Amino acid sequence: MLVLGLLTEALFGSSPTVYGVLFLPVSALTALWARDGDLLIAPVVVPIAFAVGLVPVADLGSGTLEGLMGMVTGLATQAGWLYGGTLAAGVIVLVRRVRRVRRANRRTARNSPRP
Repeated sequence: MLVLGLLTEALFGSSPTVYGVLFLPVSALTALWARDGDLLIAPVVVPIAFAVGLVPVADLGSGTLEGLMGMVTGLATQAGWLYGGTLAAGVIVLVRRVRRVRRANRRTARNSPRP
């Protein structure tokens, strides 16, 4: 997301909308590429990645407080993209987890002795 933020800044002049649109497929790919053992972590990592990538896109100003206010404003104004990407990652992870549990249950049922 940091690379996408830098590319957005270079190509589109720090457009938060372009960054948000690019965030959605990255969120979905993150959830799809997560290992089975890391499935529940993907929806947590996605918002953190959004915030890190927002640094080059947000108007950070010249001082520390101006930078902090720029990040807070960027997160507040782009909350729809953030929630949408996190929701997409959460749904994909949930579906993958349910399918994994069902496969494990079928495997267990097949291997269990019958009375």
